[in-house]
Amino acid sequence: MARQGSGAMLASGGLGFPPQNLARVVVWEWLNEHGRWRPYSAAVCHHIENVLKEDARGSVVLGQVDVQLAPYVIDLQSMHQFRQDTGTMRPVRRNFYDPSSAPGKGIVWEWENDNSSWTPYDMDICITIQNAYEKQHPWLDLSSLGFCYLIYFSSMSQMNRQTQRKRRLRRRMDLAYPLTMGSIPKSQSWPVGTSTGTPCSCPQCLLVNSTRAASNAILASQRRKLYPGAVRQSSTFAGTALWPVGTGTVAVAGGTTKGEGLRVPGGAFAPSQSVPGGVPLPGLNNLNRPGTQRGAGLGTRATVPPGVPALPVKNLNGTGPIHPALAGMTGILMCAAGLPVCLTRAPKPILHPPPVSKSDIKPVPGVNGICRKTKKKHLKKSKTPEDVVRRYIQKVKNPPDEDCTICMERLVTSSGYEGILSHRGIKPELVGKLGKCGHMYHLLCLLAMYNNGNKDGSLQCPTCKAIYGEKTGTQPPGKMEFHLIPHSLPGYTDSKTIRIVYDIPTGIQGPEHPNPGKKFTARGFPRHCYLPDNEKGRKVLKLLIVAWDRRLIFTIGTSNTTGESDTVVWNEIHHKTEFGSNLTGHGYPDPNYLDNVLAELLAQGVSEATLKD
Repeated sequence: MARQGSGAMLASGGLGFPPQNLARVVVWEWLNEHGRWRPYSAAVCHHIENVLKEDARGSVVLGQVDVQLAPYVIDLQSMHQFRQDTGTMRPVRRNFYDPSSAPGKGIVWEWENDNSSWTPYDMDICITIQNAYEKQHPWLDLSSLGFCYLIYFSSMSQMNRQTQRKRRLRRRMDLAYPLTMGSIPKSQSWPVGTSTGTPCSCPQCLLVNSTRAASNAILASQRRKLYPGAVRQSSTFAGTALWPVGTGTVAVAGGTTKGEGLRVPGGAFAPSQSVPGGVPLPGLNNLNRPGTQRGAGLGTRATVPPGVPALPVKNLNGTGPIHPALAGMTGILMCAAGLPVCLTRAPKPILHPPPVSKSDIKPVPGVNGICRKTKKKHLKKSKTPEDVVRRYIQKVKNPPDEDCTICMERLVTSSGYEGILSHRGIKPELVGKLGKCGHMYHLLCLLAMYNNGNKDGSLQCPTCKAIYGEKTGTQPPGKMEFHLIPHSLPGYTDSKTIRIVYDIPTGIQGPEHPNPGKKFTARGFPRHCYLPDNEKGRKVLKLLIVAWDRRLIFTIGTSNTTGESDTVVWNEIHHKTEFGSNLTGHGYPDPNYLDNVLAELLAQGVSEATLKD
């Protein structure tokens, strides 16, 4: 199915606009950490559009329309969302869709997450689902959009094709997204000086506007009186800037430097200035500059207007952390004043341990060997889908009058796949019961489910997730190494560390993959993962080895991070790839990780019982 709603995209620093005299629905979206564009709600989009009409150069305070978005501000010039309490910035874009599509009708499709709350689909997926719903399709396959999910409209559920896990989904009516006609001018540079538009009366905007006006006045005064020469821009701030009252010096970590900066109301800092070179004073109106400012020491002592408050800021030169809330508020005030923004840089994750010599690498106690390899899958012959289904079910002559949870038709009627699938010897009204769990389904429905899966000779009950047979995956050929290193993970200081190294080369997709015969990529290999060397950590390792042998660790699909298709991706068994930190959620300490990964392995049919076989 073709992707819907591919409208004009926003380049950084400019507003997108629809074709001339063509009505389009406007949806504002932000880019998440997985590379997916997530839509703002219709109410928020209306608010952004209203602000845009009045001032295409300004900023949008999202908390004015949604209290849950109180920390967020959108800068329309740089097209970024700014979080005031942490300093986090994310790109935003203004996208356009057909007025007859889901956003134009106010229709929102959502899925139920693990917290029992509802999450809206990406807008292109929402439109695709709505189109299929309007055409009264019984189900929808999202694989063409890069997702291994099936949507069943009769049961209003979403099923993962690999794990058979189901989630509820819902369709609800909301406010229609704003409609626009023709082109809208691109944003202009934000000039130094007060805004010519009517200012907002909220306390935050009043503070922003007063800060901007006062800082511009100070800058103009200092240019005329003290610095007739020039300024020099460089890449870092000169340490902690705290002005002692009544002096022209700046207190700096480790000493005092004259003329290092100027104080402005509200704590926004004017850039430091120096004379050498005679370079003309550049404009200070660009937001989100790539570098922050530092002044060279001046012989002239800066004059500070009386009554201007000082704002203590922690060291900005990298020797100490900045408090997130302070970074956010300082950044937004400086941004509003037309000054360069100095934001905290996120600390880098510690991905790898210190260097380890070969003599320090040891086998893992209680685990045989140090390496496992997988080869190409050899498809078992003589097992037809009908043979597999019949192997695990018992026919039911008088089925109860209840729903088949695959097609959502009554068991006493024919399967919903009648007319879609036809197999010799399997009538659409035949019902079977799975041997272990006893759940009942139409045989034709079980056959359809099997054909949509890996076709590896196993079945998984869609109701209770019980696995019949040995479930295998579609992992490409590769190598898994595991050994002990003499370093400890955060939270496990008394244990050494088990290091797992996965290595999968690029290759050609086989018949079990999404695009047989097409090349697949393998990014980021070898991948290093870590477990604590304790009893539970060694148990997890043994089960991961079983999962590797069954080709369940990786699969070929679309990367959630980069959006690249036909590439090797993780297959719902989480690994820890950060050795000494947990900045991305893929590291330690994480006291629940070992239990969680045991549960994920169990969902793939890999349990402690497999270690005893």
